Amino acid sequence: MDIKKLTSLGSYSAEKMKKINVFSTPRVMTDLYCLEPGQAQKAHAHEGEDKIYFIVEGSGSVQVGSDTRNIGSGEIVIAPAGINHGITNGDGGRMQVLVFMAPNAHFEGGHGGHAPDKGHDHGHKHGGHGHDHGPGGHQHGGHGPDKGGHKHGGGCGC
Repeated sequence: MDIKKLTSLGSYSAEKMKKINVFSTPRVMTDLYCLEPGQAQKAHAHEGEDKIYFIVEGSGSVQVGSDTRNIGSGEIVIAPAGINHGITNGDGGRMQVLVFMAPNAHFEGGHGGHAPDKGHDHGHKHGGHGHDHGPGGHQHGGHGPDKGGHKHGGGCGC
């Protein structure tokens, strides 16, 4: 069983929003987004994948389609597949957002994460909109710390 404590996963960067992978299977991906005041995830869409944002800490605004609303700790919103969406931290303090995407079109069998050909940057430039799993990089294998799965230390703008 792979149990993780969100409070110990949070990591921030002055340069850009950080994204920490929490879990990844062929059916769902779970990430923790950590945003400093004023940081944002630009609006974008995923064909064939729904995204759910759950605000763990802080507040800001979320865009889904042409609608932008304020959102805060304890609130949750869904961005259906194919609809532009993004999130912005206001200026009040740090923000943590638990993000779920399903199905996980970025999953690589045995790798446990995002496929480079899907336009994500794992720190070694595959293009796309900026996955950066930081200095910890990747360990290939199964899932979880005892199975050689992902070892993450960085962020993403996805």
